[in-house]
Amino acid sequence: MRFLLPAMLVAALLAATGGFSLAVAQGARAVAGASRAAPERAAVDLKQGMTLEEVRELLGKPWRTAMTSAGSSGAPSQGTLRWTYTWAASASASDRNLNIDFTAKAPEQWTVGSWSWSSY
Repeated sequence: MRFLLPAMLVAALLAATGGFSLAVAQGARAVAGASRAAPERAAVDLKQGMTLEEVRELLGKPWRTAMTSAGSSGAPSQGTLRWTYTWAASASASDRNLNIDFTAKAPEQWTVGSWSWSSY
């Protein structure tokens, strides 16, 4: 009984200061994984020439990003920007990945050049 009050006080302080945020973040991640079916279905609306903002509005934030440089070392190049979205088909199936490659004709003017599906 003597330790109950201090334990309750510590629990209240942890809750108030975000000490339990790790458990909350893990719960939010599970929910986000379950809600990926809608963006996967929305991927059929991808079109060549879409901007970064249009793709983000359609599919949400990408799971991974990568950039490659194309060109000689002396000349600046826009290269290719790749966004990867990953969805788990089921617990027993492999993940499905949607890779979207953006190209830029001018600095910071990225548009969809191509996309492809792959599995791990």
